[in-house]
Amino acid sequence: MQSRHLIDLSDLSVNEWEDITRLACDIGANIDSYYGACRGKILATLFYEPSTRTQMSFQTAMLRLGGRIIGFDNPSNSSVAKGESLKDTIRVVSGYSDIIAMRHPAAGSAMAASLYSRVPIINAGDGGHLHPTQTLTDLVTLRKEKGTFSGLCIGLCGDLKNGRTVHSLIKATAGFPDNRFILISTPSLGVPLYIKDYLSAMGAPWLEVDSLADAMPLLDVLYMTRIQKERFASENEYINQRGVYILDSYKMSLAKKDLIVLHPLPRVDEITVEVDDDKRAKYFEQTEYGLYARMALIMRMLEGTSKQLPIVPRGTETECSNPECITHRESYVPHTFRKSGDILVCNYCEERTRFD
Repeated sequence: MQSRHLIDLSDLSVNEWEDITRLACDIGANIDSYYGACRGKILATLFYEPSTRTQMSFQTAMLRLGGRIIGFDNPSNSSVAKGESLKDTIRVVSGYSDIIAMRHPAAGSAMAASLYSRVPIINAGDGGHLHPTQTLTDLVTLRKEKGTFSGLCIGLCGDLKNGRTVHSLIKATAGFPDNRFILISTPSLGVPLYIKDYLSAMGAPWLEVDSLADAMPLLDVLYMTRIQKERFASENEYINQRGVYILDSYKMSLAKKDLIVLHPLPRVDEITVEVDDDKRAKYFEQTEYGLYARMALIMRMLEGTSKQLPIVPRGTETECSNPECITHRESYVPHTFRKSGDILVCNYCEERTRFD
């Protein structure tokens, strides 16, 4: 692989995505033949936020490959509760393991961790920013269920502002030919500006709408998401958004016969249970494909790696304007940006700030 870490899917080339998804499909068809592929290797799963599917699928993936696992699923049961910094945790754990999968509530946390790790870091979700391994899962699902990554009308519905799976999937699929996007949300939960800018830069047509029913007949893929209670500042803000978009059998009757419905799960009330029996509902198959995707990714990322510390870049005086950025939680993390015209883009969370 070209990149030592997987922070964003842009760290991988399209050829690498193709290779990993092909390998994942072969693993799904011949899973027993891959046992022992990672014998003697250790995966550390560091989950600073609750998780069921992502954490368990990483752990199952490593066990299926013949490796072992260490880590924590609750920071209160680790030295984090004593005030240990992310840097110190990563420096220690990267000495114990061969690869690390990390979920953390701060945007840019996985990139920050990569500055202090002797082993590859896999971003298993950094706040509301990105979730690249879920997107690998989604790509494997598209390969299996649609047979292509191109020429698709992809609808994304729900919390598009905080949905890291949405952001990652858009960034991945916008690079394939003839894909177009329908963004279905309330105005306050629309996708961030940097995602719209990305779509425009890639030349991918996109449209914002507020009606799921109106969008249904147009879609080849529908990606439903839950309204994320944990991302809201107050209970009232969450209640005002919850239940606005619900996929039910009536809306499914408006859709194409070959539509597929995906969801990163967990769901709350945004897909009714009768939809589960519709053959176009693929979200439970999607979770199984996620196991194969993570097995393939771990295998590729462990090829030819050595335990070396990277050179930490020098930072600037400028601060990121995003209060959820990791640089505001871990003060030692160097402030680094890239320029885009008269805009500074934070390298961790992609927040944009105009500079003089």
